[in-house]
Amino acid sequence: MNIQVLRRAAALTVVAGAITVLAPLAPSGTAQPTPAGGTTLRQVATIDLPGPPGRRFDYLTTDDEGRHLFSAHLAAGLLYVIDLRTNAVVATIPDVPGVEGVAYIGEGRKVYTSNWHENKIGVVDLGQMKVVKKIPTEDKPDGIAYAATFHKAYVSDERAKALAVIDTREDRAITIIRFDSETGVPQYDPVARKVYVNLQDQNVLAVVDPSTDTVAGRYPVAGCKGNHGMAIDAERHRAFLSCEGNDVLAVFNLDTKKVIATLPMAKGADVVQFDPGLGRIYVACGSGAISVFQIDDPDRFRKIEDVRVPKKVHSLGIDLKTHRLYAPAEEEDGRPVAKMLVFEAIAGPSSGATGK
Repeated sequence: MNIQVLRRAAALTVVAGAITVLAPLAPSGTAQPTPAGGTTLRQVATIDLPGPPGRRFDYLTTDDEGRHLFSAHLAAGLLYVIDLRTNAVVATIPDVPGVEGVAYIGEGRKVYTSNWHENKIGVVDLGQMKVVKKIPTEDKPDGIAYAATFHKAYVSDERAKALAVIDTREDRAITIIRFDSETGVPQYDPVARKVYVNLQDQNVLAVVDPSTDTVAGRYPVAGCKGNHGMAIDAERHRAFLSCEGNDVLAVFNLDTKKVIATLPMAKGADVVQFDPGLGRIYVACGSGAISVFQIDDPDRFRKIEDVRVPKKVHSLGIDLKTHRLYAPAEEEDGRPVAKMLVFEAIAGPSSGATGK
């Protein structure tokens, strides 16, 4: 299906009521799904997505300038573009088979997608809302870190045990950095000007210098098994690693290169998101929860709660301007769906969050 048809379909879906605001508007006696939520998050809306129901999703990212959310529908081979101001799907982009990672690249207003099923990196032109180029890479491209200062993107070729380096000005591969472990999620730290990548087979965090594309160090992540997901608090020099093998969140001091806390998570942890304005860490857990943690100070962290969500929710996106959290769902009460759940953050004494 071409992009014009998909856009018209998305627009008609929105007009027909694709955005469901979770308010008491249903007629008495009408069965409605129970909104997810807890003391830290309140579900305020759902967005119906035009792709096939019951199919696996993957990463999300935002364009704060253009106010868009990009959501990878891995098993459908689609990339959704959602307007953060209206919560409406404004484009559905095909030709991204097995899309996992997504990254907004500011220079040139484009999005990179890591397309597992063809081992290529898709380049999406946001002016045309379509894939305009593909860059070959190695086995199972996954997470993407964008180092804007260096005009480079780093793609974890997970099963190739490698990190691909892409020139974001010319959309071409520069080099491959190889490891002796499968690579988990990479992240760029704009303060330290370093790229961090999880070596998930070894429970190690590797540091890459983007000025030379060489490995500057490898450090054990004590108390962690299978460090895959990661978020960075660049201001406090902390990394938050989801340890899939033993269901803990490891807090890693990027100055001392040591773990300073491990906190229990719900089962099936995957993607980690960090909201610096609220001092909150969120982890999507496929067992049916979002585990929520709070920073009290740079050396003190605590778990607040596991917010109930449908099972198989294993990815999250965050709008740092509104503190809203977005979670794609492939099932609801055991039924296959294709929906985006929208949560408002609740700040208050119980969370220790101030919103500042």
